[in-house]
Amino acid sequence: MQNQTMQSQMMQSTTMMQNQTMQSQMMQTSVDYSNGYMMQTSVDYNNGYRTQMQEQQDNDYTIQEDEWDRDLLLDPAWEKQQRKTFTAWCNSHLRKAGTGIENIEEDFRNGLKLMLLLEVISGERLPKPDRGKMRFHKIANVNKALEYITSKGVKLVSIGAEEIVDGNIKMTLGMIWTIILRFAIQDISVEETSAKEGLLLWCQRKTAPYRNVNVQNFHVNWKDGLALCALIHRHRPDLIDYAKLNKDDPLGNLNLAFEVAEKHLDIPKMLDAEDIINTPKPDERAIMTYVSCFYHAFAGAEQAETAANRICKVLGVNQENENLMQEYEKLASQLLEWIRRMTPWLENKSPETTMAAMRGKLEDFRDYRRQHKPPKVQEKCQLEISFNTLQTKLRISNRPAFMPSEGRMVSDITSAWAGLEQAEKGYEEWLLSEIRRLERLNHLAEKFQMKSTTHQDWSVGKDSVLSQKDYESCSLTEVRALLRKHEAFESDLAAHQDRVEQIAAIAQELNELDYHAASSINERCQGICDQWDQLGTLTQNRRENLERTEKLLETIDQLFLEFSKRSAPFNNWMEGAMEDLQDMFIVHTVDDIQSLISAHDQFKATLPEADCERQAILSIYTEVQKIAQSYGISPNLTNPYSDITPAEIGLKWEKVKKLVPQRNSILQEELARQHANERLRRQFAAQANIIGPWIQTRMEEISRSSVDIGGSLEDQMSQLKQFEQVIINYKSNIDKLEGDHQHIQEFLVFDNKHTNYTMEHIRVGWEQLLTTIARTINEIETQILTRDAKGISQQQMNEFRQSFTHFDRKKKGGMETDDFRACLISMGYDLGESEFTRIMSLVDPNGSNKVTFQSFVDFMTRETSDSDTSEQVLASFKILAADKPFILLEELRRELPPEQAEYCIARMPLYNGPDGVPGALDYTAFSTALYGESDL
Repeated sequence: MQNQTMQSQMMQSTTMMQNQTMQSQMMQTSVDYSNGYMMQTSVDYNNGYRTQMQEQQDNDYTIQEDEWDRDLLLDPAWEKQQRKTFTAWCNSHLRKAGTGIENIEEDFRNGLKLMLLLEVISGERLPKPDRGKMRFHKIANVNKALEYITSKGVKLVSIGAEEIVDGNIKMTLGMIWTIILRFAIQDISVEETSAKEGLLLWCQRKTAPYRNVNVQNFHVNWKDGLALCALIHRHRPDLIDYAKLNKDDPLGNLNLAFEVAEKHLDIPKMLDAEDIINTPKPDERAIMTYVSCFYHAFAGAEQAETAANRICKVLGVNQENENLMQEYEKLASQLLEWIRRMTPWLENKSPETTMAAMRGKLEDFRDYRRQHKPPKVQEKCQLEISFNTLQTKLRISNRPAFMPSEGRMVSDITSAWAGLEQAEKGYEEWLLSEIRRLERLNHLAEKFQMKSTTHQDWSVGKDSVLSQKDYESCSLTEVRALLRKHEAFESDLAAHQDRVEQIAAIAQELNELDYHAASSINERCQGICDQWDQLGTLTQNRRENLERTEKLLETIDQLFLEFSKRSAPFNNWMEGAMEDLQDMFIVHTVDDIQSLISAHDQFKATLPEADCERQAILSIYTEVQKIAQSYGISPNLTNPYSDITPAEIGLKWEKVKKLVPQRNSILQEELARQHANERLRRQFAAQANIIGPWIQTRMEEISRSSVDIGGSLEDQMSQLKQFEQVIINYKSNIDKLEGDHQHIQEFLVFDNKHTNYTMEHIRVGWEQLLTTIARTINEIETQILTRDAKGISQQQMNEFRQSFTHFDRKKKGGMETDDFRACLISMGYDLGESEFTRIMSLVDPNGSNKVTFQSFVDFMTRETSDSDTSEQVLASFKILAADKPFILLEELRRELPPEQAEYCIARMPLYNGPDGVPGALDYTAFSTALYGESDL
């Protein structure tokens, strides 16, 4: 009632100036009572009608007619309608007190029921009435009622207690109409309009969709009964089938509306259908009084509808957020599962024994890089964007922040991804290292087999020769020849010492490099070493035997000895030369192959000197032949000191000369291959040296655009989208460089001195660039979403950005604590230590001493905008529950859409209060849980 009093006082103050003007205009109106009806110009209040200016003042119920013409009579038809309507209206309230009236001008004469009516409709206690039956007792009671009406801001003109006590029907009806205006019509308010205009606007809104209904007044537009039926059907379509109504049957329409309203809406029948139809212009006050009852009957339903809409909106936001949470959990689980499947494969570094198998693993790894990983990079980026968008929506709707399931946080995914990339990097390095190792192993194994075969071919039969005792039956010359032959063998044995050591060193290196056939290598090497030790022992024993026998023999052919001494080293040199000319090699650079070519050229330079030595050795043998001929010895003498013959030396020399150009051709082919590899290096370096700086430049441009406040967020978004398109269009250059890199690896080129950029650097930079542009776009989208949801203007957003940029003194994308304090002070905040601590707990919940721009914008939007709260939702549920502390299933299903109702029923706990009933639900716990203020 206090609010009603304040509202009435406000309306009285706003219309005081209008009253004087309108009262002066009322003096100029004219009245024609010749037929008892109102002319086009309005009649005075004396006959129960309003002047034209009074119709303009319907919004102010306090304005009364200046004077009542006591001599004029009410129009009989209108008087009848007002009598019936006002009597029914009064009884609709008096029945709450267990009483009623039959004759409106008689039953109010003693003032008792009039005071009771005012108490019922106002809910306030009036002064104690006088119980006497004398006239002055009645006048005193009526005056108490009139004084109460006046206290509510109503100006009563020409209505006195004496007229009411005397049963003046005109004054009695005027008084009742004043009460109806004040207590039934004044409080009606629709879109800043009240009283009559508010009631009219409400009727127009509710009947707008209905055919044949056009409510513009409260008299002739209601004669066909369709407007009343439309009001009932709009709120209770189950009571009337509007499609079956006929405009040409006003009597049936009106009676149907009266009967349905009385039976189902508890609105008494205040009008007669025949009176309304037979009156050219029905009484406006009677119609307004009756229609206001519909407004009050349906106001509670509209309030419930508003509450239901609020709950639907809140639940809709909650359902959308839950769907986003479920989608995040699903995507995060799938991505983490893929990482868990890939990581063991990348950590499996079991070596292979062949190059073909290792190349197969390398190709599988390239397929993973080209086909399997790129979609997952996009999924990871999209997952981060979805998480940020979800958190923004939760902040905007005042919901608690989303905490993913354990192990599915963004940080967990980032950590798992970092582990995947670390395993990936280690796996690639291992693959390349293994390929180099196997290449080296194959080379060493072939070299070992070649040297071992050469040595074993040389050592065949040597042990049996050394074990012979042929010197026992030889002459001195033959013994001396055997001794010299043995000395030559020892020289040959010493020359082969280096080869045996090389074979042992190669075997040891193969074991150190974990060669898969190391056992067979070791077995063969051990056999060669054992045989070599045995040859050393046999050689020493034979020398001792020959030296012991030499004392008995005195002559030996010096020429054969000289020939043997010189031919043996030369023969060993030729064997070494043939071995070197057929030796396999492995190089990786042009410098390496040029070193081999230089060594080969040096070898060729020694050939003339070697040819001279060959000719000198052959000349010794020729000299032996001459001496033999001169002494009559057979020219077919064999050299007793050496198995080497001039023919063998000639054959080996020819073979050396043949191998020299072959070796030269092989070296030149390798030189050409290394030059081709060098061109590949330069080609890759030329592209990498362009792409690397280009990626860095784009990163810097994106960083600059993130702090640019020269345009709107949409302009920044447009610029970032252009950057994104440029980056996407540049992908072909990355793919081309990836192809060149693969081509280089296929040629086993692993280093490049022409550039500091590796393909790994380019890949990491490219992925960072894609992630940075996506995150930056998401930040702008988040700002736009925050701005639109919170009603922040572009100018405010620019001011936020300008303040943040100014106080981000280190330009690292975040304000430190002291900088943030200075920023708040510059914006007019009067900060105490406790208040600043509270604000820091909001903008920096993790205690990092750094305030990001998004946290700053969230804080400023909370300071400058309003949003729905748990209290608002709780109040809405309270309306639906008719002020009960619990709500029932049928109430939820009646007031909410099916989907929203079932959502509430599934999540709302049972009510445990002492006043609960079976099936009662606790909407208080549910409302607070929506905003994270409690746990269900």
